[in-house]
Amino acid sequence: MKTITMGILAHVDAGKTTLSEALLYKAGNLRNLGRVDNGDAFLDTNTLEKKRGITIFSHAAKLTTKDLDITLLDTPGHVDFASQTEETLGILVDYAILVVSATDGVVSYTKALWRLLQRYNVPTYIFVNKTDIAGTDLKQVLADIQENLDQGCIDFSKIDDNFYENIAAVDDDLLEKYLDGQAIEAADIQGLILQRQVFPVFFGSALKLTGIPEFLAGLDKWTKEKTFASDFKARCFKISHDQKGERLSWLRILGGSLKAKTMLNDEKINQLRSYNGAKFTVVPEAKARDVVAATGLKNTYPGEGIGIQDTHAFFKPVLTYRVNPGEHDIHECLKALKVLEDENPQLHVTWSEHLQEIHVQVMGEIQLEILQQLLQERFNLAIRFEQGNILYKETITKPIEAVGHFEPLRHYAEVHLLLESGPANSGIVFENKCDLEVLTKNWQHQIMTALKSKEHLGVLTGSPITDMKITLIGGKGSLGHSVGGDFREATYRAIRQGLMELKVRDQLQLLEPWYDFYLEVEQDQVGRALNDIQRMHGKFDTPENNGNRTIINGSAPVSEMRDYATEVRNYTHGQGIFECVVKGYLPCHNTDEVIAAKDYDPVSDLENTPNSVFCSHGAGHTVTWDQVPQTAHYPYTYPLS
Repeated sequence: MKTITMGILAHVDAGKTTLSEALLYKAGNLRNLGRVDNGDAFLDTNTLEKKRGITIFSHAAKLTTKDLDITLLDTPGHVDFASQTEETLGILVDYAILVVSATDGVVSYTKALWRLLQRYNVPTYIFVNKTDIAGTDLKQVLADIQENLDQGCIDFSKIDDNFYENIAAVDDDLLEKYLDGQAIEAADIQGLILQRQVFPVFFGSALKLTGIPEFLAGLDKWTKEKTFASDFKARCFKISHDQKGERLSWLRILGGSLKAKTMLNDEKINQLRSYNGAKFTVVPEAKARDVVAATGLKNTYPGEGIGIQDTHAFFKPVLTYRVNPGEHDIHECLKALKVLEDENPQLHVTWSEHLQEIHVQVMGEIQLEILQQLLQERFNLAIRFEQGNILYKETITKPIEAVGHFEPLRHYAEVHLLLESGPANSGIVFENKCDLEVLTKNWQHQIMTALKSKEHLGVLTGSPITDMKITLIGGKGSLGHSVGGDFREATYRAIRQGLMELKVRDQLQLLEPWYDFYLEVEQDQVGRALNDIQRMHGKFDTPENNGNRTIINGSAPVSEMRDYATEVRNYTHGQGIFECVVKGYLPCHNTDEVIAAKDYDPVSDLENTPNSVFCSHGAGHTVTWDQVPQTAHYPYTYPLS
């Protein structure tokens, strides 16, 4: 029997959870067929999911046939919960099922999910759902998929000569084999699927259960079981809490095995649970390819690699909101939000002692509504969220050698870093190129740990820095005076000092989040739509006509487009279609205006000071950032020009 793990993804309302239910039902693993919109779906176990009729959290279910044992991971379909979908892919699922609605075709979020599948290199099956709806043209749907996703998306519902010819055309070696009259074996096709050269497409209606047996047969025939290493590896992909408040760390075992009551990263595992919907079985051991929930662990986090590298999210929140506690104690609200942040670190819950305010980061309005309901149902807190700000970021356009010095009496540390610009949306990359003869291994470790230990802020608006490479290139310590924390202080000051140098040279850049959008309106509304996009400083491709409707694809700043869905709904009288997905961070369209509004003084930000501390005449004194290069003790590797 083959054992595989499959993630199932889709745009909201494509029928993803309905397909999951249909597969479980037809495989004989589910007695009664639930409905998402009725709130009785087997996989939508949460109260909020039942109420709203959408999947909000990722869930696991067991699907077993005569020859196949599948762990099926259902994921949220709404773009606001894309980070949870990404976490599921981050556990290296063997295969994915991408559900495409026959009525909607490939929409912008489908493309975003496809990019995610490419990023994690996941072999993918496509199920075209809702083919029972009148007027559906399957050839047109397939052409849409091939044009917008990949030409390797091939109809697997008919295994005939055309099928093998289409398969052969994907690979030169296979084409030569086919033209020589040799048979294309099942193993050849399985290999192409694993290599993401071929993507099997199946058709049906999950609600009517048509096409489901054929799809199950296809999964059985064309999937291939993975082999795993003998040494222990795992990835944490989700944190949740059960009905009793017990913290669950969801793990996919990617090598070796894991037993209950053993230690994992200095913490003891109490139980290992194998979940099937809301029910679970306690198991003594989890082996490679198993998905289990571990209790007793307090420090795990989504994306954490155990024996392998961590994964870092592509989908990140771009909106920030302030918490209005109403009649509740603000610290009680903070405590509850910290529990939810443990489950979803992307919330980035922050507390300002000075303002006595809590801020959270979210993807959109739906996530905010769910957050509000979670706080009410789980913690009995009726709180409101007030519109906050766009999450801006900052980057650099030129390299700079940055230096920080920390030398109060009986302390000593100097750190030299090279700051370089990185590719767009690459985040922060750290490297160590310092010789051990310059700084000892222990001091270098302290500096690299300090670099990774906090979110470093820019000096234009105090927003986080991104798209940068930070390299340790030198420094100086003192065997008699350097103590714990000295290199951390020098490291933090070095980054800020370098940014200040670049600021006076006008070599910093403010970035803002942009949306990729899909807009569909009646032809007589196109003029209004294009004017709106230009007003919002957006860009768009040549509009495409589809009958009496027009499709406009493009991108625009989140700050300008965040409320546009309501406008579209109003001027199209509910008939327009508007969807948007975060594209990433691009140069800000109104930098001067944003900087003026933020009114941020980097020198006055004492928690993130760019200044250094030197010692003379037996006392420590402050040296301003612009005087540090002339005062530094370690020579510059890249002299200031």
